[in-house]
Amino acid sequence: MSEQGAVCYTFEAAVEMAITMEEEGFRHYLDAIRRVKNKGAKQILKEAALDELEHKLSLEKALLEGQMEGAGSMERQIPTMNLGYVLAKKELSPESDAREALAYAIHLEKGAIDFYQRMAQGCVGAPMAKLFDRLLVDETKHLQQLEDMYEQHFMTEN
Repeated sequence: MSEQGAVCYTFEAAVEMAITMEEEGFRHYLDAIRRVKNKGAKQILKEAALDELEHKLSLEKALLEGQMEGAGSMERQIPTMNLGYVLAKKELSPESDAREALAYAIHLEKGAIDFYQRMAQGCVGAPMAKLFDRLLVDETKHLQQLEDMYEQHFMTEN
């Protein structure tokens, strides 16, 4: 996932970068799906890959239409548990289970969040900031869903 400095891009350039980001995420999930054998792990990764495709499609539509649908409707960024900081970041193997697949997906979503945060910060005050804020909100929703699933299935109460 690409490193970008604090710079603001044109709408088209920004959307193209976001499309590339979503495509990279999808490819990471696809590679992981091909690697793991565990049925539960495959399902988790497949759902995450489909989310990336939905994002990419909405970005491609925005490129065609010259605007991001719903970009004006600002939702707030959702707080997450920040499990990416406590879960080990490692590549998946054929023996990886659902827990490892979730941790992998959490790290990929965290990378997307970091990317969109950098892009939004580079565009503070510019119209493009709303686009990146919207994408950031979408990615934090994904991360929250993954973290909730991880908590529900793998974290025990004390």
